[in-house]
Amino acid sequence: MIDKIKILLSEIEQLIVSAPEEVEAARIKYLGKKGTISSLMDDFRTIAPEQKREVGMRLNELKQKATEKIESLKKQFEDSSTGYGDVDLSRTSYPIPLGTRHPLSIVKEEICDIFKRLGFSIAEGPEVEDDWHVFSSLNFADDHPARDMQDTFFIQSDPQIVLRTHTSSVQTRVMEKTAPPIRIICPGRVYRNEAISYRAHCFFHQVEALYIDKDVSFADLKQALLFFAREMFGEKTRIRLRPSYFPFTEPSAEMDISCNICGGKGCPFCKHTGWVEILGCGMVDPNVLENCGIDSKTYSGYALGMGIERITNLKYQVKDLRMFSENDVRFLEQFQSAH
Repeated sequence: MIDKIKILLSEIEQLIVSAPEEVEAARIKYLGKKGTISSLMDDFRTIAPEQKREVGMRLNELKQKATEKIESLKKQFEDSSTGYGDVDLSRTSYPIPLGTRHPLSIVKEEICDIFKRLGFSIAEGPEVEDDWHVFSSLNFADDHPARDMQDTFFIQSDPQIVLRTHTSSVQTRVMEKTAPPIRIICPGRVYRNEAISYRAHCFFHQVEALYIDKDVSFADLKQALLFFAREMFGEKTRIRLRPSYFPFTEPSAEMDISCNICGGKGCPFCKHTGWVEILGCGMVDPNVLENCGIDSKTYSGYALGMGIERITNLKYQVKDLRMFSENDVRFLEQFQSAH
């Protein structure tokens, strides 16, 4: 019987098949209930007792080898059926073209990183908002002309539901639920009903910042603005603040930076003034604090907001806002080295 086992083992080791059907046939032939190995198991009862130990070990080895061989043949056809059988693993990898982050994402992350270094954390909120968080809590009266300035998208079935026109709505949500000190930045997409052109779009992106604490002053705001401008546009950047008006800040200002193209000397980009406007800011109006449940006699704060498209234009001289949303690969490929 040992000779039979050796011959059968050699036969199994040299087994070659060319189709899955042949694998199943081999399994039945060797491992089936009426297969060759089963027959040997039946004959095992008749051998002499002194040979049973050696023959038994060889029979178990034969069955194990046959099982492993059948499984390896099955796997061979499973691999080829999934498309991996024809892969030459010795070849070098195929050159896969790498994508790039969107320029607005690059600039947004850079802005957020600068404010994070000042201790700000990121806060987010819904894009579909209610009138209270977008307007009323921010000191917009029902007949306030600033409501018309926002060019708001209203939901027709419910005029109290709007697409947010600024990420200030995130600030009011945080102030309602969080006790000062509050130090947050609010990046996100906003919507306004404007005609689409090279300089305007019906949706764009903002980053707003809010700092509420005891004894916060306009000097704190100015220092934060100067730090941001120099980190974003270079150490030689200068800033200036011009009086302005926003319903939710008092006093309010608009900030200009020295033109980063001509260095403040004057060029067509800055309209030969040497300055470029980049954001609005101011001290949070006490009415806004009270509307959100914060004691305006104990706490004060500043807020600022900027359009990410505006900052991206200044950094990369993109002359048409529509390019940011048209997904032209030729345009996007220009920013592969920007991150």
